[in-house]
Parts: sequence; C-alpha cells; structure tokens
Amino acid sequence: MGNCQVCCKNLWCHSKNTNVRISLPAVCFMWQIAMIILFGAFVRYNEESDAHWPDYKKEQNITSDSENDFYFRYSSFQDVHVMIFVGFGFLMTFLKRYSFSAVGFNFLIAAFGIQWALLMQGWFHSLDPTDGFIKIGVENIINADFCVASCLIAFGACLGKTSPVQLMVMTLFGVTLFAVEEYIILELLHARDAGGSMTIHTFGGYFGLTISWILYRPNLHQSKRLHGSVYHSDVFAMIGTLFLWMFWPSFNSATANHGDGQHRAAINTYLALAASVLTSYAISSLSAKKGKLDMVHIQNSTLAGGVALGTASEFMITPYGSLIVGFCCGILSTFGYLVLSPFMEKHLKIQDTCGIHNLHAMPGLLGGVVGAITAATASTSIYGSEGLKNIFELVGTKRTPGTQGGYQAAAIAVALTFGIVGGAIVGLILRLPLWGDPADDNCFDDEVYWELPEDEESIPPILEYKNHMDIKNPDACVSESNFSVDQS
Repeated sequence: MGNCQVCCKNLWCHSKNTNVRISLPAVCFMWQIAMIILFGAFVRYNEESDAHWPDYKKEQNITSDSENDFYFRYSSFQDVHVMIFVGFGFLMTFLKRYSFSAVGFNFLIAAFGIQWALLMQGWFHSLDPTDGFIKIGVENIINADFCVASCLIAFGACLGKTSPVQLMVMTLFGVTLFAVEEYIILELLHARDAGGSMTIHTFGGYFGLTISWILYRPNLHQSKRLHGSVYHSDVFAMIGTLFLWMFWPSFNSATANHGDGQHRAAINTYLALAASVLTSYAISSLSAKKGKLDMVHIQNSTLAGGVALGTASEFMITPYGSLIVGFCCGILSTFGYLVLSPFMEKHLKIQDTCGIHNLHAMPGLLGGVVGAITAATASTSIYGSEGLKNIFELVGTKRTPGTQGGYQAAAIAVALTFGIVGGAIVGLILRLPLWGDPADDNCFDDEVYWELPEDEESIPPILEYKNHMDIKNPDACVSESNFSVDQS
C-alpha cells in the first residue's frame, strides 16, 4: 500500500521538464501526416465546390453561379475566421509576459483543430452514403471554425499553465467530444442552436473549467508576479475584444437559414451586444469606490450578450427582447468577475485564468434557457405556419412548440454532461508527466517556450496597475495612485 502511494505521488507530483524539443515536433509532424492520409482517404469536394458544378446546375435547373452557397456564406466565414485567429488570440494577450503564447498557441491549436474538425464533423454530418466520402464546402469550414472555438474557450481557462503539447492533446479530444455532442444535440434531439450558446459556449466553458479544476496548482501564487496585466498588454487584449464584438453578428448568423433567419440573427445579436456594453460599464463603475472602470470587465463582459443570444438568435425574440438579454448578460458577467471568480478559485479550486465562466459558461447556459423558453412559446401568429416549420424544422414531425422547448432544454443537459465529464477525463490525461508543462513558479511566462528578443530577456521595473484579480492589501497602500511599481 505504501509503495502504491509513493508511485501515485511520483506520477502526479513529478518535477517539471519544459523541454518540448522532441514532443512538440513529433506531435505536429505525426498528426499533420495523419491528417494528410485521412483527408486523402475520406475527404472530397461537395457538389458546389467540385468542377462538376456546371453539370449539377443543369440537373438542378440552377440558372446562375450566384446561387452557389459560397456567395451566401463566404463573407460570414471571413468574419468568423478573423474571430478565431485574431479575436480569440488577442483577447488572451492581457497577461504581461504571455502575449507570444496567447497568440501563438491560439494559432497552433486552431490550425490543427480545423483539420480534425472537418473530419470528425464530416463523419457525423457530411458522409455521403453512396461512396463513403466526406463532402465539404463553405458551410463545413464555418462549422469547423465553430468547433475550434470551443477548444479556444477551454484554452482560456488553462492559459499560462499548460504546454503546447498539452494544448494539442486537449484540442484532439475537445474536437472529438464536440463532434459527438453536436451530433446528439442537432441531429438526434433536433434542437436549434445557430450561434452555439449550448454546443460551443456551454460545452467549451465547462470543458475548460473542469480541466482547470483537475490541473489545479496549489502553489500558483509563486507566479503571481506575472499573473497580471500592464498598460500595453490590456490595449492589445482590447483589440481582440473589438474584433470579436464587431464580428459576433456574423458568428451567430453564419449557419442560420438563408433569408429571414440569417437576417434576424444578425439584428438580434447586434442589439444584445450593444446592451451588454452599457450594463458592463455600469456595474464595473459601481463596483469601484471611486467609480473607476476595470479593463478586465470591459474586455470580456461586453461580449456576453452575443454569447447568450446564440441559441435564440434566429428566433422571433423581438428587438427589445434582444436588448433585455444583453442587459442581463452584462450584469451577470461583470458580477461573475467581481464575485464568482475569486470564490471559485478559493473554495472550488478552479483557477480560471481568462474568466471563461463569466464570458462563456454562464451566458451560454442563459442562452440555452432563453432559447428553450422562446421555442416553447412560439406560435403561428408570431412565425406564420411556414416560418414555424422552417425555423424549428418541424416538417415531417409531430412536435409542438412546447415539445421543441423541452428538447432545447435537454440539449443544455447534453452540453453540460459532455463538458464536465469529458473535461474530467481529458484533465486526468493532461496530468500525466509526459507533456512538458511549466512548474508553479514558472507559469504565465513566454520565456519557457519561446525565444524572446534580447531586450525582453530581463524584465525592468514596469508600471503594473491593479485590477480585481489582484489580492489587495489596503494597509499597504501609501497613496491614492492606481499604479504601483513591480520590481520583478
């Protein structure tokens, strides 16, 4: 028994070796070669991207190339792609010494994730039974970006505490879990979730939070000198916020039904985002003694309205209903940063670096609830008989709006289950002493995995300003200035 305890201790409490010279190239080369082989065996163009499109046009009596789905979807794809590679990446650059890793690792796992997602989602959604090939087009690459978004959300919870190899492993399993969860929600339950409040944000949020809980670091305070922002790092993070905020209407409407559904999704998201900005500013100011704004709230909580309206974005929630959702989410998200994040770290042992619980997990749950209520209260007087069938895909089924609302609620439970259970399993895998993760006193530092410019090798005294993430000691305050000198 004693030997067993020693073995377990050696397994989980091993000394850290951050040298990934072998493991990272091996993973990148082997997995990319595997992608090439799998794409060669399974993936082909669909009828709208294949060179036989002219013949297909004649067969389907299509008169113009403008009816190709590319011309309906590509502008939305561009916006979503920018969100994935620029918006998410720069949003995570707020840490003073982790900007290379935030943008660079975001780039790495997204580039791998979209390939694996095209395969996993293709096997579930786009497999042609006549020839056994996955047929891909512009909508498939949008959905692959959506899938990767859930992994980038999970990355936010683990930011600064994991190695690039761990992140690749997390993405491999995260994409796989997402594809199964999405298939159950969209194909088996026939729930609607155009903007992914449930499939992307709820799943990704609780997946990342559970992994962070499993990977809890009791001595993370040893890296506290780097767990904070400086002026320029918050400016870069705000650039990410603005890209996400501007393009979120495209994110929620990209795969909605052509015509009124896509149009309505963009309008509803646009309004919810605007409302969440005002309430985020209001709560941030109210929470400070002198009414000063906290940049962390502005970077994150202002986006919560877009997250919460994902499920109901194409529904007839009405313009003022969208404003109400955004209004509530701005309050809820900012409250989460002020109260829930410190509580979760102290009592639940969840170290949520980016606060994904407040930006994605909680608003995602709220979005699922809003979607279920909106679906359950739908009627022909609101949607019209054809509109009701088209939006909720009730053609050929005996479902009523009330029944559809029940299935929407069941989809929330599916997303939560996959996020929490899947996160626990993946977290245990990531705890194995194989992945080159940093020690507790070496987290949040680019120097562990990156060659830095010479003028960055030594950190001179810098101005660091306090925010709600810091543990403040009122007795130590010697002036009313909001700045202090960090001598690290």
